[in-house]
Amino acid sequence: MAFAFCVVGTRDASAHVKWFCAYDVAGQPRGLENVLCQDFELLLGTALLWFFAGCLVERTAVGEAMTRALNRATCGLRLRTEGMIRAACGFFFISIWAAGGILLTPELKTTSPLAGLLQFAIAAGMLSRRALPLSAAGIVVLFGIAVRDYGAFHLADYPIFLGIAAYLALVGLREKELFGIPPLDIARYATAVTLMWASVEKWAYPEWSFPLFIGHPGLSLGFDSEFYMRAAGMVEFTLAFALIWTPLVRRCAAAVLAGMFISACFEFGKLDTIGHSMIIALLFAIVCDNRPVESDRRRPWLAPVGLSAALTVTLLAYYVGHAAIFGTSIL
Repeated sequence: MAFAFCVVGTRDASAHVKWFCAYDVAGQPRGLENVLCQDFELLLGTALLWFFAGCLVERTAVGEAMTRALNRATCGLRLRTEGMIRAACGFFFISIWAAGGILLTPELKTTSPLAGLLQFAIAAGMLSRRALPLSAAGIVVLFGIAVRDYGAFHLADYPIFLGIAAYLALVGLREKELFGIPPLDIARYATAVTLMWASVEKWAYPEWSFPLFIGHPGLSLGFDSEFYMRAAGMVEFTLAFALIWTPLVRRCAAAVLAGMFISACFEFGKLDTIGHSMIIALLFAIVCDNRPVESDRRRPWLAPVGLSAALTVTLLAYYVGHAAIFGTSIL
């Protein structure tokens, strides 16, 4: 039941609610005493069990067979990872340039003509590997403008843009690593942090998504809206954390997340398709990533410990940061 819910029933988890519904970043979030309820504990226990089981399977003959099957299925795409990411970035920036009035994502509005010119230049830079560092710099500039106009807390939703900028810059400069971290891994970590942070929003502000259930009543699968949002957040957080874990676990998590985002495109239309095009490309790149990781010796029992620690840190960072910036209460 949990696996079926994960694969089929979390399209709302993949549709960024700020693009479709009214929101107030500075508003009082649900207190932690409300978030950490019995349903939340049940969902966390289920997530820990599945995550631990996945890590155990990875070390078995079944896990090895799954890895070989993934390698065979993704061989052709793996050889074109760079081109796929560059094409997705070009599509994204040319689309928001054509739409006009968008800074980086649909809810980040701008009236500056400079933003449009920069977006067009970033997209054009995808045509040449030598121009990728310039495109990366343009993404960082747009991100900086967004921080100035909307604040650091709002842009904490989108560190993935900085990860993509780092990837493009390193690929363009033909650098294999940055402080020992390959370009794709930097983008992978940024993707994981982005999705983990976004999942907390589903617990802190579930009411933002309730209007979506009116226009798309099938989303909740008959579950209570409050429970559905808690479950959607837990699914997204667990899969996002899995992106920074061991090779097979993260590849499977990326495949499930990609399926969720693609299904959301059919449900929410071209806005969602454009907005999530780059993250879908990165998720496919992670699925195709078959590099051997000799130094990765994390034991399966560390998986639930790591997930619990990441959840604690992310929740505290979100609520303490929000309280410090906007003066809201934590509990």
